[in-house]
Amino acid sequence: MKHVRNVGVLGVLLMLGSLVVYFTGGTAYAYPYLMMIPVLLGAAWYLLPGGLIVALVAGMLMAFMPLHVDAGTAQSSANWLMRAVMFLLLGGVAGWLFQSRRQATEERIAVARVDPRSGFPNMVALEEDLLESLRHRKEGKSVGLMLVRITDITDVMEAMGMDASDELILAMGERLRHAIRGGATAYRFSNAELALIVSDIVPDDLTRIAGRLTEIGEESLQIQQVPIRVQLVMGSSVASEEEGSPETLIHEARIAMFAAIERRLSHSRYSPAFQRRTVHAIQLIARVRKGLAEGEFELHYQPKIRLADGRVCGCEGLIRWRGSDGGLIPPGMFMPKVESTTLISPVTRFVVEQACRFAEHETGQGEVSINLSVHNLYDEELLQVIRKLVERLGSRAHTLEVEITESALIGDLEAARQAIQRMRDFGVGVSIDDFGTGFASFEYLRHLPITGLKIDRAFVVGLEEDKRARDLMACMINVGHALELVVTAEGVETAGQHECLRELGCDQAQGFYFSPALPASEYREWCQGYAARQRLSLDPS
Repeated sequence: MKHVRNVGVLGVLLMLGSLVVYFTGGTAYAYPYLMMIPVLLGAAWYLLPGGLIVALVAGMLMAFMPLHVDAGTAQSSANWLMRAVMFLLLGGVAGWLFQSRRQATEERIAVARVDPRSGFPNMVALEEDLLESLRHRKEGKSVGLMLVRITDITDVMEAMGMDASDELILAMGERLRHAIRGGATAYRFSNAELALIVSDIVPDDLTRIAGRLTEIGEESLQIQQVPIRVQLVMGSSVASEEEGSPETLIHEARIAMFAAIERRLSHSRYSPAFQRRTVHAIQLIARVRKGLAEGEFELHYQPKIRLADGRVCGCEGLIRWRGSDGGLIPPGMFMPKVESTTLISPVTRFVVEQACRFAEHETGQGEVSINLSVHNLYDEELLQVIRKLVERLGSRAHTLEVEITESALIGDLEAARQAIQRMRDFGVGVSIDDFGTGFASFEYLRHLPITGLKIDRAFVVGLEEDKRARDLMACMINVGHALELVVTAEGVETAGQHECLRELGCDQAQGFYFSPALPASEYREWCQGYAARQRLSLDPS
């Protein structure tokens, strides 16, 4: 349709030019130069061939035109030949210039669409091709996007270099695109990620395709003559017949991929439920530092009970954020994100300072426990802050205890051991938090200078009705005692759980059965009331 229109316009302009020349008296006047307009247009639209063809047609039309129309004088052969040569030169030069310009533009576009290291199309090409696929999808069919992350590529890069990682991406991309029926284009989305556009599918096809790609990922690859087997994690999204844009599909596929990573799955399809990180949550994180400066954070304390005699033997300090409206913001809304940013250092420093200040004024109430993240373990500046605060406690340094989750130890056990030993040298107790849910090994306990175990609430829930749960709890308690550790069970919510733990010989317990975490003043009042109730229960009268 476009070419028909263009040829029509050129034909009309040539005819109009010929008529103007004829009705203005012939080729003896300046009007033949009007024929240069269609020549230039032909060169612009159809480059060198177009410019030459239109110039030739214009020259032929002018050859049949008289020199003087009124007198009927014909023009000489030399006259029209010179004019024809001029048109051809103009058409040739203009066509060559337009052609050179278009080629340069196409080369720039091609370069902009290609990843220089792997040769695969890049993000620019992905967005453009996605848009084209969405525009031309078939009725009743959908367009899907799969993001594939090679989780081991960093190890390959560190061990074998950047060239090896690029070779891995190239080899894996070739495998993936051939695994899809009819073939597909593999796009390099990032250093460790590839993207695949899957057209003309129904949503359920993505799960089947993901299964096939997972099988391919498990096959060994020869990279620089070294056999390598990599792990793939995939996220996918699908555009329905009516909706979808490249930006939305890419965003959703990335969210699905991160969800698969978090859940330790090989593939996850996008679901609106994954949109947990709302604008409100992002704004909340941005306010953390300001909230610390303005005193919006506080420490609440949950009591620990010694099961042998039922007395309060300590407490755990838990951070709370009181918003500008006076309401408490749940830690789950900000702490997971804080732990993955540099904000964890000032937040932990606040917790340590508050806990030490609390421990200075509490006597006879046992240890005050606080939680440290994996990032805190290797933060030299924070460790020095803890050392100075503990020195201020003096002889009461033993009243401070830090709790570290098992997952914090997985990365580098020796580095974790050294960091724990430093805190033990400060006089601070160290307990393993959420025991039983992370490392899943008792062996590493022998090599860590820890003082206690805190058994995760997941093992407390079934104690009343499940014999296997009680046997497992007894096993963990015995392991802790064999290593001369103080064993604490968290998440105690019923009298039955409390009694089971006491019978099994657990040292300490905490949970809502006794009390939730309370502000410092309320915690002290609770302790006084609890002690009074204990005295009454022991009074024979």
